Amino acid sequence: MLSLAQLMVALDSTVINIALPQAQIDLGFSSANRQWLITAYALAFGSLMLLGGRLSDLWGRRNALLIGITGFAVASAMGGAANSFSTLVAARAVQGVFGALLAPAALAALTVTFSDPKERAKAFAIFGAVGGSGAAIGLLLGGGLTQWASWRWCLYINVFFALVALVGVVLFVAGGKSEHHSQLDVLGTLLASGGLFFVVYGLGHAVTTSWSNPATWGSLVLGAVLILTFVSWQQRSKHPLLPLRIFSSRTRSGSLVAIFFTSVGMFGVSLFLAFYLQRTLGYSPLRTGVAFMPLVIAISASAALASARLLAKTGPRPLVPTGMVLAMMGMVLFTRLAPASNYFAGVLPGLIVLGLGLGLIFAPTLASATAQVKDADAGAASALVNTTQQIGGSVGVALLNTIAVSVTMRALHAQHPFVSNATFITRATLHGYAVAFWWAAGLFGFGAAVTLFMLESGPTGASEPASEPASRPA
Repeated sequence: MLSLAQLMVALDSTVINIALPQAQIDLGFSSANRQWLITAYALAFGSLMLLGGRLSDLWGRRNALLIGITGFAVASAMGGAANSFSTLVAARAVQGVFGALLAPAALAALTVTFSDPKERAKAFAIFGAVGGSGAAIGLLLGGGLTQWASWRWCLYINVFFALVALVGVVLFVAGGKSEHHSQLDVLGTLLASGGLFFVVYGLGHAVTTSWSNPATWGSLVLGAVLILTFVSWQQRSKHPLLPLRIFSSRTRSGSLVAIFFTSVGMFGVSLFLAFYLQRTLGYSPLRTGVAFMPLVIAISASAALASARLLAKTGPRPLVPTGMVLAMMGMVLFTRLAPASNYFAGVLPGLIVLGLGLGLIFAPTLASATAQVKDADAGAASALVNTTQQIGGSVGVALLNTIAVSVTMRALHAQHPFVSNATFITRATLHGYAVAFWWAAGLFGFGAAVTLFMLESGPTGASEPASEPASRPA
């Protein structure tokens, strides 16, 4: 049930991508405005995550899940029924607001529900596989719904997921309300939400303009100042939004670093490969989604067969760096893509290797990042995990897309006179992708070295004693 709630949030970051072309035709908005359907969700989701996590501690995880799932479903239905561009953008923003409450509440509920190390490892293996596969599942689901029904069903489908998840919450999730934090840190909320908003906006602005644009670096600088001020305030606040004691564990901090680098590197798969399959190999949206299924299977198999069995015995240190190295190898394989590459020889090996690596990363890091956290801080710690993922994804979008576009433009300026224009554009585009994949491989390699140093061996413990009995397994 909790994995289903996580899936709603994870797949909505990509399922709308497949629906955009058809939605643009039906609602008549411009290509320049198309980005706002993605940006509106990212801004609300990323900037309110820490607030959502603390609210799940204050209100109780059961209440937070019920409100988050219901609000997300209503916003999805509103978006599916939208008859104008502004309504659709508003619906996506509201989705982000309730997603910021739903995502940390689901992870927090999972954190305090499973206390036995072996059961905890299995639970996080499933949860991590769902989270890691969400982008690929979104592409498959979006392609199928758009091709067989309508782009509106890419949003309506969340209502079905929500109904199932709501039943599970009512039956299996206890409240988990904090007895230690009765007040909300208002100033901390404003500083954190403002800082994250400007960071996400600045990174998104870099994609559509450039890194040198005043609005880009101005937003990033302002966001950084607000976040630094927030950290300083948290040291003095009586009721901190993000208790800094969460960073006391070296393994927890190392897990957050791993989540960040993985989120940055993953961007290359969800965007560049989707463009390659559709624009270079001529795949339909549905066939593109199906082409990503080996990635989903590999992540699930790796998380279930390796992480679930080994994490309780070895801890995250042997697993996460190994996963980083495998992900790096997968990215290196993608650098060899050519205009006439065969899917089974050119794309499939990289998807499998990458998926095996991601399965070794997601489940251990999600479990370790929230292990040995007081139940009263479970929501805040879970929000930090989701915030790290969101910021990492935004950095990946801005960094890798900028690299690919700039390399492609330089190659186009050096066009050979004896090569046809269409052929040269394809080669230049793939050269840009290849350089971006190399950068992603380097990030995974650097992440492997950092996590090998930061993470600790040995089993991770469960959360500290709860203020109330843990809920039954969801």
